[in-house]
Amino acid sequence: MKLSLVSWNVNGIRAAVKNGFLAWLDATSYDIVGLQEIKAQPDQLHEDLLQPEGYQAYWNPAKRKGYSGTALYTKHVPKEVKMGLGIPRFDEEGRVIVAEYDKFTLMNIYYPNGQKNEERLKYKMDFYDSFLDYADGMKKSGKNLIITGDFNTAHTEIDLANPKENEGYSGFLPMERAWMDKFISHGYVDTFRHFHPGETGMYTWWSYRVRARERNIGWRIDYFFVNDSFLKNVKDACILSEVQGSDHCPLGIEIEV
Repeated sequence: MKLSLVSWNVNGIRAAVKNGFLAWLDATSYDIVGLQEIKAQPDQLHEDLLQPEGYQAYWNPAKRKGYSGTALYTKHVPKEVKMGLGIPRFDEEGRVIVAEYDKFTLMNIYYPNGQKNEERLKYKMDFYDSFLDYADGMKKSGKNLIITGDFNTAHTEIDLANPKENEGYSGFLPMERAWMDKFISHGYVDTFRHFHPGETGMYTWWSYRVRARERNIGWRIDYFFVNDSFLKNVKDACILSEVQGSDHCPLGIEIEV
């Protein structure tokens, strides 16, 4: 069976709807859709968005209204769905949905942004480490993992337009990039880089300022990773940079299980 998966930081699901999100969802008909930064509570949403036709929907909003949060639309009902990592200071921000299917487990995650201050940068790095412990535990138990979402870090210099100018900013700090190296060393594969090694100019986020998207001054900070033994099941990976509606664009993979 072939499945199409897509991930998108919508930067506010209600704003995305005003920009054509539901028409896009209906036209594309992906099997599994992971959303990040929904910035909404389920009781604030219309039924068409809360439970789109043909999908089972799962929502993990942050306790703080208008902030963070994740959602999952899926045409194939998972065996089990869990919200969070089991750590209250992370789980209150609604950053993680874990959906277990027969052949794989999907982790849809909105990783913290560390740009605000040192406290949030530490929060981000602590989240990274707790997530990796959680993922490694599942992998050791024999589960195949698909990990997607907004990591809020560009891994290498080809993953952003202006690497030298951004070396001192969260999102491209040496410690963040070193953690990405560590993550990969634990047996996880960046699917886009697997299919598009060395390709430049492919980004998933652009600032709203200085016409950054129009000029393609962007960052690749959204990813699909899989554990290395599941890589044979991934048939393609793409970045859908033509899709508007957020300061991020969707990205996708095709798998066969």
